[in-house]
This record gives sequence, C-alpha cells and structure tokens, in this order.
Amino acid sequence: MASNLLEQNVTSVLTATVERSAEELWIVNPTHRTIEAAVDVASEVDGALPTMRLLADEAALKTTFDDFLVASRTADLIDAGQLAVRTLDDDSTNSLVVADDAVFALVTATDRVAALSTDDDEFVDEAKTACGDRWEDADAFQLRTPPISRVRETLTDDIGEAAREDFDAVLASLDTARGDGNGLDEVTTSLLIAARNEVLLYDISKWGEDVGIASKATFSRTKTQLENTGLITTEKVPIDVGRPRLRLQLADDRLSEADPDEFGRVVDEIRG
Repeated sequence: MASNLLEQNVTSVLTATVERSAEELWIVNPTHRTIEAAVDVASEVDGALPTMRLLADEAALKTTFDDFLVASRTADLIDAGQLAVRTLDDDSTNSLVVADDAVFALVTATDRVAALSTDDDEFVDEAKTACGDRWEDADAFQLRTPPISRVRETLTDDIGEAAREDFDAVLASLDTARGDGNGLDEVTTSLLIAARNEVLLYDISKWGEDVGIASKATFSRTKTQLENTGLITTEKVPIDVGRPRLRLQLADDRLSEADPDEFGRVVDEIRG
C-alpha cells in the first residue's frame, strides 16, 4: 500500500515520487511553487528520469517562467525530452502527482507539505487515462526563454570565456532573475558583465538577440536605464565605416571592485 508523504517542502515530495516512477510522472494543476520545485528536481536528480508531463494553469506558468533562472533550466529539460508542458483549460481544484503506481494529492499546511496517496490499481489506471485525455486536448505552452546550456555556450563563443564565467557567477548569486524592474534580470546581468569585460554594446546585444534573450532594442533601452542610474557608462569606438560603436564600462567604483557574485547587492546599494 502506498504511504502518505509528509515533508518539509514540495521538492522533497516530488523527489520521492520521481524515485518511484520509471516511465511517466504527471503533475496536474500545480501551484507556481510546485512548478519551480518540479524543475529543480528534474534538473538535479541523479540517474534516469521518468518523462515528466506538467499540465498547469497558464497564469501559474507565466508567473513561474517570468524568472529566467527557472525558465532557462526548463527550456533545457524540454530540449532534452525530459519535460513537456501544456496549459490546463479547466477549473481543476486538486493538485495531483500521478506516478507509475500511485496517485498523490498535494496539501500544504503552514510549513509542511503532505502528499495523500492511493495505490488502488483501478483508480491509478483511471487517473492516468484522465491525464492522458486532458493532455491530448491541451495546448503546448510556448516557452520563449532559451535553454541555459545554449546561453552559456554561445556566450563563451561570441563574447568570451571570462564573460561567461562572470555571467554564471552573477546568476548563481541570485534567488530570482525577473524582468520586473527589481533586482537583476537576464538583460541587466548581460549588460553588467559586458561592461565589466568592456564589451561593445553591439556585440552583447547581437548575441542576446541571436540566442533569444531579448531584442537589440530591449538591450538598448536597458543600457540607457543603467546609464541613468549610474551603473554603466559608454565610450565611443571608431570603426572603418559607419557610426562609432559604444564600448560598455562600469561607471561606479563599487561595482568595479566587486566580484560578480556581489553584483546584486551592490546594484541595490547604488540604486538606493
């Protein structure tokens, strides 16, 4: 008989359900935090993964994948065929995890998470069939964020190894990377590490557009915002034909002296 699970967080619950699934693992109507946890587990688990199918409310998906840290790892999993994501088009009330041999209903209470389970063969088979039917009727979620592995590879090739190492260090220091004007997002981070390495605006914005992070126009607008807040400055670099290009540089000694993993804190300090 399947045992109910009582864990400190949903990540522990999902880890336990992944370990008992060799084929497919359905995650139905997850909260935004459960989606994040599913990506964490799928990204970090050792050994073979079951095919994870995430069927979620579109609003929860958009909220979750507005964070570059989560979205870029999700894109890697999708590219590897380890995760598929579709949108839920009805008002389901239960958050479910359907493993090979059991169904778990997720219940959060204060600081603990319970997974109430059943391994009744008939019920599990019916749940799998219902999930499959809903999956067939659902639309694929269009994730526009590039895979983090592609971001790193192209950043190394197009800009340089030092810039890629700085980029990784900044991202590793962040809890979230959202384009909401607070903290650092992927475009701001790219421009700051470009300025630290004195890269041309043209080169970093072309790389960002080519890899799918953002358009050149977005990079240009964000560069202007960072100039206005005293984070970066530019130097004109003549070229043989056409207008001079702009070399990015850090504008504040506090950033120039900081290690990349301190950029988030220093940026907050400068912005006040």
